[in-house]
Amino acid sequence: MTVLASALDTGGPDYAAHRAAMLEKLAALDAEHAKALAGGGEKYVERHRGRGKLLARERIELLVDPDSPFLELSPLAAWGSDYPVGASLVTGIGVIEGVECVITANDPTVRGGASNPWTLKKALRANEIAFANRLPVVSLVESGGADLPSQKEIFIPGGALFRDLTRLSAAGIPTVAVVFGNSTAGGAYVPGMSDHTVMIEERSKVFLGGPPLVRMATGEESDDESLGGARMHARTSGLADHYAVDEADALRQARRIVARLHHRKAHPDPLPAEPPKYDEEELLGIVPGDLKTPFDPREVIARIVDGSDFDEFKPLYGTSLVTGWAELHGYPVGVLANAQGVLFSAESQKAAQFIQLANQRDIPLLFLHNTTGYMVGREYEQGGIIKHGAMMINAVANSRVPHLSVLMGASYGAGHYGMCGRAYDPRFLFAWPSAKSAVMGPQQLAGVLSIVARASAEAKGQPYDEEQDAGMRAFVEAQIESESLPVFLSGRLYDDGVIDPRDTRTVLGLCLSAIHTAPVEGARGGFGVFRM
Repeated sequence: MTVLASALDTGGPDYAAHRAAMLEKLAALDAEHAKALAGGGEKYVERHRGRGKLLARERIELLVDPDSPFLELSPLAAWGSDYPVGASLVTGIGVIEGVECVITANDPTVRGGASNPWTLKKALRANEIAFANRLPVVSLVESGGADLPSQKEIFIPGGALFRDLTRLSAAGIPTVAVVFGNSTAGGAYVPGMSDHTVMIEERSKVFLGGPPLVRMATGEESDDESLGGARMHARTSGLADHYAVDEADALRQARRIVARLHHRKAHPDPLPAEPPKYDEEELLGIVPGDLKTPFDPREVIARIVDGSDFDEFKPLYGTSLVTGWAELHGYPVGVLANAQGVLFSAESQKAAQFIQLANQRDIPLLFLHNTTGYMVGREYEQGGIIKHGAMMINAVANSRVPHLSVLMGASYGAGHYGMCGRAYDPRFLFAWPSAKSAVMGPQQLAGVLSIVARASAEAKGQPYDEEQDAGMRAFVEAQIESESLPVFLSGRLYDDGVIDPRDTRTVLGLCLSAIHTAPVEGARGGFGVFRM
């Protein structure tokens, strides 16, 4: 039998403490997500509604199939910056007429939907997901263009948005734009470069330069409708492929466009899968509040994979990394999960072999992070930890099967790279509220700086100020702690969202379904030189 047995004591004090700590983090996370949902605030939401318009998420709800899930991505973008949480853009994956699509929707209640630097980063990430997984893109447009005070951070890199639309189209990935209001200046190229464009009577305004700019540039007097209204573009310029009478009609037409795409997945949907043997609710009580305390990742695996069925690979070798085969919502996956935090030479070699096997069999890989990095010390350096760690990172970097990453606990140092952190282009990366990621732990980093400063003072023959040292360490620990938290990292789009542990199986299932829209093919060799 390969069904995982669970040793989790759900009636014990440790479980209760871990659960309480996780629930506290989830409550704080909900408060941050609420800021994104609030858009520009009550005043601007009411003004928008007063104009008879739907909100961004209401438009998405009417666009996707009834009772189908919508996986929102990067909802905390811009957290901790000078811009509103959410970055005035909603992105995610939803099902339209049975077709999985990447959907983007400007939030016009936030500065008229104007794009700031984080809006751009979020939109580019959505395009990246669409391209990698061959998902059609539907853009719900209502934006005044670039947020002009921040133009220096938007203008030059912003051209990539329009480049992406043309590359998606060239790759046979359909693009659809539905214009609900302004789509001006550079934003006019979104409908202009999409395969299909829907405009709304007396609502859509698409022009390179509005009446004030035209007056300044040419002296010509004009109005919105003659310059860029839906009727003009439908009858005169030909930019509008479809002419809608209101928002509901525009969304109906967008659904029909997607239906007529006849876009097909490269892989058929799997048969219904057996749920895990253990309650997903129990995921709340597995990760300790103190990440220095290890936990068994098999307890997590048992609550997310089909039937809690897991065939472990090399269970007696490199035991601080758990590897093995499972299915998740019917899709095969290879799992790599950190057990005791530290990666040694054996774990690194085990991971490299396992990744090669997954590539031979065209099986996606799931990385479950809880690592403090690769082991340091004389014995381990002499034993080849650098070349063995490099072997694992080589395998991750050159693997061609899709990768999914979930940060459950610590994800520090080069261990973050070896476990397929953001720099290694996982198809999707999510974090639990318990996760932390940095060069190293706050205490270790502050301690290293203290040792270096102390050695420097000693070399100069100067006395060392212990009081100043204590203050420095406290300051550095607080800074690194705050910068390693998941909301901070998610705000910078270093993940695709911070999720409730109980939603992990559902989120991964949605991602795996999206991934299988494109062919899943592994590398056949081509891993570069493995140092022996």
